[in-house]
Amino acid sequence: MRTLPVTKPRASEGSPQLPQPVAIPLTRAAIFLVVTAKPGAGNRGSIRSFCADLGALVRSVGFRELEGSLSCVLGFGSEAWDRLFGHPRPAELHKFHEIRAGERHAVSTPGDMLFHIRAQRMDLCFELATRIMARLGPAISPVDEVHGFRFFDSRDLIGFVDGTENPKAQEALDVTLVADEDPTFTAGSYVIVQKYLHNLANWNKLPTEKQEQIVGRTKLTDVELDDSVKPTYAHNALTKIVEDGKEIKILRDNMPFGHAGQGEFGTYFIGYSRSPGTIEQMLQNMFVGKPPGNYDRLLDFSRAVTGNLFFVPSATFLENIQDDKP
Repeated sequence: MRTLPVTKPRASEGSPQLPQPVAIPLTRAAIFLVVTAKPGAGNRGSIRSFCADLGALVRSVGFRELEGSLSCVLGFGSEAWDRLFGHPRPAELHKFHEIRAGERHAVSTPGDMLFHIRAQRMDLCFELATRIMARLGPAISPVDEVHGFRFFDSRDLIGFVDGTENPKAQEALDVTLVADEDPTFTAGSYVIVQKYLHNLANWNKLPTEKQEQIVGRTKLTDVELDDSVKPTYAHNALTKIVEDGKEIKILRDNMPFGHAGQGEFGTYFIGYSRSPGTIEQMLQNMFVGKPPGNYDRLLDFSRAVTGNLFFVPSATFLENIQDDKP
């Protein structure tokens, strides 16, 4: 695998790597755009050139509405990283691990690049996504596009508040950004995405008390159930990862989405972490169970239809990518 040219990282010159806008406050709207990169030197060159210009493109669209808080995070899948950048590569980057357990299936689906576009207004997200697609043109093929919205008081479509325990401020940076464990890629992050579709008709037939046991929180007040009454299969019990007595958190920015006329209701899960292993363990607990068989009962009403793992390099890395010349 040949190494493609990237200018000398600024960190080696005494200044820190600057992260992409991973750990930012929640927004009202988002577009999740997953694409594949077409083969060929010309397409590779187009994508590499685009990477260096992404920051300027976001600024040009965002300047039209400064209070819109427009941002974009760009991540790369394992195979795409090898084709676009070669070595070195992020230490824990790999293809999303498929999980099968009975009728529960965490699928692994195609995806070379993820664009996580966020703003307070959907028109800003849409404009940026349009410009991204126009700029990349024939170099990529879209495989999935989801338009997410903030639903009332940050609830998902099953009626519960989502993201209550998200870390904030410095803690959010600490749990999402790579540091000394992979010094070549400091300020980078790993992100896993899954698109879940809900059977709301069946879910809404459940008594509220049963829904609360499955989620692990009260529905109206968003208070976590006491461990004395919370089932071990509760969603928030299985997704709590503890190592050496300390909880290892991730940063979620999930969004509801759907098409009412088609009866489609879903949640787009997106989790950022310093290591993909944390989210992978959460998914193992959910789909297989902890212990095996004690699985997340939400999966009786929700199914994953996509699954990808990406590495989000630092903004400094993207800005310093050189044109791919022979």
